[in-house]
Amino acid sequence: MIAPIRWERHRLLLLDQRLLPVEERMREYTRWRDVADAIRTLVVRGAPAIGCAAAFGVVLAARQSAAPDGYGLVADLEEAMKGLAATRPTAVNLFWALDRMRGVAEAHRALPVPALRERLLGEAQAILDEDLAGNKALGAHGAALVPEGARILTHCNAGALATAGYGTALGVIRTAHEHGRVALVWVDETRPVMQGSRLTAWEMVKEGIPHRLIADVAAGFVMKQGEVDLVIVGADRIAANGDTANKIGTYSVAVLAQHHNIPFYVAAPLSTIDPSIPSGAAIPIEERGGDEVRRIGDRQTAPAETPVYNPAFDVTPAELIAGIITERGVFRFPYSFR
Repeated sequence: MIAPIRWERHRLLLLDQRLLPVEERMREYTRWRDVADAIRTLVVRGAPAIGCAAAFGVVLAARQSAAPDGYGLVADLEEAMKGLAATRPTAVNLFWALDRMRGVAEAHRALPVPALRERLLGEAQAILDEDLAGNKALGAHGAALVPEGARILTHCNAGALATAGYGTALGVIRTAHEHGRVALVWVDETRPVMQGSRLTAWEMVKEGIPHRLIADVAAGFVMKQGEVDLVIVGADRIAANGDTANKIGTYSVAVLAQHHNIPFYVAAPLSTIDPSIPSGAAIPIEERGGDEVRRIGDRQTAPAETPVYNPAFDVTPAELIAGIITERGVFRFPYSFR
């Protein structure tokens, strides 16, 4: 199984996703600031995976602290948690995981430092293990929606690389494939960082799942030809009403799916649902650097002087979503996550 995040011998190991599909390299981290940089620079990406990595970043911060007691350690951890939280604004799993780590630290601050460090490590490992188990349960619920011989279109990467190691949207596809229901997966390339062509296609090859890569602009034409039975994507934050933020281009796919009467599903753990945000209008959208659009890899494809608007995510309205697949089952419009 693909394992993008591991804890071994007091170190966090992350599979560097920037190098895929050409090179598979695990990087070692012993300092929380380096983990924050890994999240910011997309060494690790995907909402659940970011949350897992941040939790272990807190563990590393606890190991770095020279505080003489648990009270001092908790005070030291606050700087690390603020730094980790500042890396990426849209994926709510990041803040959810940090809140869990903060809760454990504050609840056990009276413990000696070594014992508190162990508690924090246990919580980070629990977040990782729960994500893996939850994704498998999510996959089972979602696979029941996949018809025999299904041709599925997916956008961006919501697989093992974006989670603890199984996947949300690709977790559904994996499970359906194991049951013999998947004829083909259409993989959007997902400009501008190419998470579809670099990462999802890589996972499909690893798992032996039949797939074809298409340019993002080809999705509508493939649907018009009757070659898509359903769409499954992941999510980075889901508002209380079901509006969903996911990788830029997802909204366009949802509109195309509705026009062609193709069911459009979102697959995400319950930790991705943010009940504090009433609708997608309140979801913060990260804007990334212009060179992601002006360049493809090392090749410049637009003038350096050309201004760029590069939102990393967009928001799909709840009414375009046929169902939100979670580890507890499938929710339907109008959405109420109780």
